[in-house]
Amino acid sequence: MQTDLFPPIDPHRHGMLARGDIHRVYWEECGNPQGLPVLFLHGGPGAGASPTHRRFFDPDAYRIILFDQRGCGRSRPTAEVRENSTQTLIGDIEALRLELGVDRWLVFGGSWGSTLALAYGQAHPDHCLGFVLRGIFLGRRSEVDWFLTGIRQIFPDAWQDFVAALPEAEQGQRTPQELLTAYYRRLTDPDPAIHLPVAHAWSQFETRASTLLPAPDLPQEPNGATLAISRLEAHYFVHDLFMAEGQLLTQIGRIRRLPCTIVQGRYDTVCPAVSAYELKQAWPEADLVIIPDAGHAALEPGIRAALVRATERYKLELASLVAP
Repeated sequence: MQTDLFPPIDPHRHGMLARGDIHRVYWEECGNPQGLPVLFLHGGPGAGASPTHRRFFDPDAYRIILFDQRGCGRSRPTAEVRENSTQTLIGDIEALRLELGVDRWLVFGGSWGSTLALAYGQAHPDHCLGFVLRGIFLGRRSEVDWFLTGIRQIFPDAWQDFVAALPEAEQGQRTPQELLTAYYRRLTDPDPAIHLPVAHAWSQFETRASTLLPAPDLPQEPNGATLAISRLEAHYFVHDLFMAEGQLLTQIGRIRRLPCTIVQGRYDTVCPAVSAYELKQAWPEADLVIIPDAGHAALEPGIRAALVRATERYKLELASLVAP
């Protein structure tokens, strides 16, 4: 069975989906047009999809569909927070499904993508075949607070640099809510001289905590991508991910009949393993695969191998459900 990424491929079609008065959402389709439909949901919010994300799936077996969520990647406008919520993204997914003529699809998402996958699945369970989820984030206040201040317990140097990006007079504001408020005020300021320095600080903080071992050779994101990631993450955090507290666990019964594989790095400090464990407790039928030597990043060797094993499994188990 394949355990590493498939060779690079190019889309065979792509487009822009007009959504409301503000947003145009980029989408692309790769692989086999008659294959098993799979929807890739990227992280962030705000990270965007990349060519590497196409490679988790056998292009001979899968109809691979990716899109850049509102405000990021090739979608326009960049870093836009207006009309940008969990509910609008769920609406975009449904609009894309109808645009492409998909009845049901496998839903694949990591980090924030796992949050959105669960939220979408619970809203539209009849259009899902199953789930492959990685680096579980359930959108609860405890998880947001951990990201903003808890990581200090493991990465005190990275966290100190994160705080130091704020003006000196505000560096004593170190509760999660104080940090979030201070960052969000600057990230949403229209002046690049104000929002870009804190955008870079937010992005670097997250990057430094994302892998088990240091990864100093990670490419630097352009300013637009860095701003989209930091501004949209802060926007969603300020609004409690636009969900009720604990919603994704209390509503798990809507999708428990569907197959699911959960892949989690043991030493994930961005989205700690306790969330994956609690999701498994609420969803006993799901398969939980804990990678003993990995952090958060999808491309760490053990995580990417487990994700590919999952897509290889489902291409066989689910093929008959979409056979002509």
